[in-house]
Amino acid sequence: MKDFNKQVAVVTGAASGIGLAIAHKLLTEGAQLALLDFNKKGLQQAFEDYGSQVLLIEIDVTHEALVRGAISQVLSHFGKIDILVNCVGITGITNLKSHEVSSENLNKVFEVNFMSCFYTSKAVLPSMMAQNYGRILHISSIAGKEGNAGMLAYSASKAAVIGLTKVQGKEYAEYGITVNALAPAVIQTPLVDAMPEVQVNYMTDKIPMKRCGTLDEAANLVAYIVSPKNSFTTGFTFDLSGGRATY
Repeated sequence: MKDFNKQVAVVTGAASGIGLAIAHKLLTEGAQLALLDFNKKGLQQAFEDYGSQVLLIEIDVTHEALVRGAISQVLSHFGKIDILVNCVGITGITNLKSHEVSSENLNKVFEVNFMSCFYTSKAVLPSMMAQNYGRILHISSIAGKEGNAGMLAYSASKAAVIGLTKVQGKEYAEYGITVNALAPAVIQTPLVDAMPEVQVNYMTDKIPMKRCGTLDEAANLVAYIVSPKNSFTTGFTFDLSGGRATY
């Protein structure tokens, strides 16, 4: 059974990692997708076989005007947007104490991790309100709940994503729109592979299951969160941490 037949989803950061896994999951469940990423070649290689089921948009989602234009393009192409999943994210420079973090790096991480979620959700919400239905999911992190030493920019930006989720969940609850977040611990992705080993070990050692999460585990949970079945949970941050989360 395909849960997403006749639904249109926008996924940011779809060329790799969690975004790529989520996009493939939604496509196999029947959704039509608009896939946003600055890596156009990666999008083409990953989704060239899906034809008219996908719309590929090369974009830097840290620019609000470009985001507005992209969402307008999606609405013109598909006629509606039912789902938004924000997967774009960077760690920035890690393994630094707070006094060593540069303002430039902090600002860049916030632009990518937080402002992109604000821009995209701001752009899609009016059309979701008009149709009295929508599912928005912002990918946060366990670091946004607990803070990871050596990762000030990342932890603070992901905490801001959780704050955004709580506010939007309350603001749009009466419009048939749910807004939730997902807080993964370490998921085996290219982003994690590129981090210093000492930083990855620090995070993995905190997981009671003593392993990284998988992309399939992430995609399966996301598919439920953004499905019509998840109709009475909003403003919530779902755990995907192998038991690490304490609240």
